[in-house]
Amino acid sequence: MKPKENTVQGILDNIPGDRKEAFHKLHKIIVENLPEGFEVGISYGMLGYVVPHSIYPSGYHCKPEEPLPFASLASQKNSINFYHMGIYADTALLDWFAAEYPKYSRQKPDMGKSCIRFKKPENIPFDLIGILMSKMSVQQWIKVYETMFRKKLN
Repeated sequence: MKPKENTVQGILDNIPGDRKEAFHKLHKIIVENLPEGFEVGISYGMLGYVVPHSIYPSGYHCKPEEPLPFASLASQKNSINFYHMGIYADTALLDWFAAEYPKYSRQKPDMGKSCIRFKKPENIPFDLIGILMSKMSVQQWIKVYETMFRKKLN
């Protein structure tokens, strides 16, 4: 479900009432733990946490006019979805996350490749997401991205 809003505040202002508190808290924790260099903006209609063109001028290989995505947050039809490209591209980070998750939540993670879906806001492991966000610097992400994705294009 792609929001009509095209600003960070516009998205935050239009989160459904039953998710608003958890969504805002999750966004705040992500921003508070976002390493230096990443920026908050809109990425593919979601809240995006990206490497700006000022740091990585090539942008995203799928759409170079877009900054390099790192993480995103969206309120979808049935869940709050958090996307983290680091856990998709770095198996050591994914393994760490999977091992830590049970320490923060009684629920099994509902995950796709880079997506973690939270169907019940009360089950969001806020502290774990904060730690996850702090684990990869901009330079580390660029290195992983170029190794995993850019090399396939050459």
